[in-house]
Amino acid sequence: MIRLGLRLSLSSGREAAARLALIVVGVTAGVVVLLATLSLFNAFQATDGRPCWECTTGSAPSGWALDATADGALWNYHEDFYAGRTIKRLDAAALGTRAPVVPGLSRMPGPGQYYASPALAGLLDSAPPEELAARFPGTRAGLIGDAALSGPDELVIVLGRTPDEVAAMPGARQVDTVSAVSAVSTVPALDDSADVYRFGFGVAAVGLIVPLLVLVGTATRLAAARRETRFAAIRLVGATTRQINVLATVDAALGALAGALAGLAIFQLVRPAVAEVRITGARFFPELVAPHAWQYVAVLGGVPVVAACAALWSLRRVRISPLGVARKTVGSPPRAWRVIPLLAGLGMFAGPVYRNGKPDDLLAVVALALVMVGLMLAGPWLTMVAARLAARLTRGGATLLAARRLAADPKTAFRSVSGLVLAVFIGTTIAALVPTVVAGQQKVAGGMLNDVLGARFDRPGVSGLSPRAGTELLDRLHARPGVDVLPIYARAAMEKTPPRPDGPPPAPYVVECSDLARFPVLGRCPVNTDGRGARAVAGNFARIIGADNPLTVDRLLPLAGPASPPADTDGLDLAAVMIITRDPATLERLRTLLAGHTVEAPMTFAEVAQVRADLYTRAENVALAMVGLTLVAGACGLVVTAGGGLVERRQPFTLLRLAGTPTRTLAAVVLLESALPLLLAAALAACAGFGVAEPLIDALAMKSTSIAMPGPVYFASLGGGLAASLLVILTTLPLLRRMTTPDNARFE
Repeated sequence: MIRLGLRLSLSSGREAAARLALIVVGVTAGVVVLLATLSLFNAFQATDGRPCWECTTGSAPSGWALDATADGALWNYHEDFYAGRTIKRLDAAALGTRAPVVPGLSRMPGPGQYYASPALAGLLDSAPPEELAARFPGTRAGLIGDAALSGPDELVIVLGRTPDEVAAMPGARQVDTVSAVSAVSTVPALDDSADVYRFGFGVAAVGLIVPLLVLVGTATRLAAARRETRFAAIRLVGATTRQINVLATVDAALGALAGALAGLAIFQLVRPAVAEVRITGARFFPELVAPHAWQYVAVLGGVPVVAACAALWSLRRVRISPLGVARKTVGSPPRAWRVIPLLAGLGMFAGPVYRNGKPDDLLAVVALALVMVGLMLAGPWLTMVAARLAARLTRGGATLLAARRLAADPKTAFRSVSGLVLAVFIGTTIAALVPTVVAGQQKVAGGMLNDVLGARFDRPGVSGLSPRAGTELLDRLHARPGVDVLPIYARAAMEKTPPRPDGPPPAPYVVECSDLARFPVLGRCPVNTDGRGARAVAGNFARIIGADNPLTVDRLLPLAGPASPPADTDGLDLAAVMIITRDPATLERLRTLLAGHTVEAPMTFAEVAQVRADLYTRAENVALAMVGLTLVAGACGLVVTAGGGLVERRQPFTLLRLAGTPTRTLAAVVLLESALPLLLAAALAACAGFGVAEPLIDALAMKSTSIAMPGPVYFASLGGGLAASLLVILTTLPLLRRMTTPDNARFE
């Protein structure tokens, strides 16, 4: 039976050859997209799973004194910032012969030396020395290897120092070994960003795996009605159900296997282009962008299995009896109850989920599940309603023929595009949320704080720079032209002023009123009863320095007002500064000047907002790219469905053409039958996505936020995907002309 199945698949005329070619093309497209997604995910996992030298912890060198018996090393890791890019910096000093070595280095640099990543080395050579190179004293000893980097564009530097120099740095640690665990398991910030990207890949899984399975299943069910008739005839001459199953399995698995092999070959050609994709904002190392061996085997073995199962499922009616095909009946049309779960889910998002201004987690999960299930259930009913409405209102023959066919079998019509519904829904929800959050991030205090550079000098156990060191730093800052500075002092006497039982705790920071006047958005000093203003006031001014979420800044303003208590700055430590400058070069020079005094890199509010916005936008782009690919995959499924429909309706279309129906009318019928379910599914999913996002936007809205439209990437992904889908569907039209020639007007 296997030999007979191969013969029927390969030697049954042009119809069988056309069906096999369509199966191979559809499966090939799906396999290429699937392998590309797996490759990027593998690169992401390998990068995040590397040993985390950045997060190695140890004991703080309290009261450090050089000990001849000490071993290990002193490390101080922190991040710097230059021209919108983050620089990872490690200052290290060996304490003995067994000092740990950063992966990617043969040895650690000695005092006065440093190793730089290739990308940072190029930047150091091109940037003005006073803006960047002055932050890193010493001479370059070499380049950092790939084992320490997440990609070829990462900026990393390892500086050699003496033990006393590192011990004097804020945050220094004595370490013995490099952490063997991944970065995302030990650093909360990295864990948060990794979760965002994992969510993006989760959208890819939902958005790609489902439609690709639908595509493979649709491709292997091409011309199912014709094959059912043929297999039923074989049953009539004595074939058993098991023999029919073997024939169907061979027919489906052959095309799927050929498509899987072709997909593997084509993926090797496009793999260099896939390696250039910047999923996380930077490239991965090309050698990491590849599927694992077991994934190749799973795709090569799993695709034919899925195809065989789909073929056997399509022949379930033939297994009833040899005449089962002749006794087929039209299924019942979908009912209106199918929209109830969708409406219930959207109603929950509009009401109970956010009834207290905060989302109820349990209700949100239930509502989201109802919406996603409702989309799949409501699709066939809405397709039927749209088709009937089009048939009632249309005046053209092509629209009437297409609408009547869709209305007769809406479940089959919607099935070919059902896989993209969830991807478009999730992508639209993200595309509606991210621009709003990004817009709020970038409108701190109406934009008046965006150019303010903040730097903190206090940390646990240290109130800031000593009065002498603070005065010297302020003199150097004031000496630069075009720079306004707001010093923020730590209130040393705060412990001596216990809070009142009925009032707020004492303010821990102090600013001088003359300096505060240059930053009016932070507030104004109170005026005394005698008409004279206070010299300095206390407040929690440092709360907004280095704020990692600019959305919360507006809720803290103003920081000074009529109720601010008077204070004095004499003898206080310098806890932080806020600086305004309009010159980008001066900004980098100020960052270089402050780098030796701060634990965290000095950043402007706009830069903090941009870093967060870039993270959200990259995750959004991952999801939207998968939406576009899903639309293309859905279009491939529609092509296969349209091609199968042409094979099955070759004789009716030929007779219509002989009766005088123009070929362009028949082409319009095929195009409408394919395009209407695709456009309807995308519109349904997009509306549901906005319906879920709108209440969440209202719940998150603050003074600095406003509802923003999705960005151009969303419209490019959705519109481009739909346009590409329609163009792919048009490729089936030349097949229509060839299959409806007068020679085909005969019956078997």
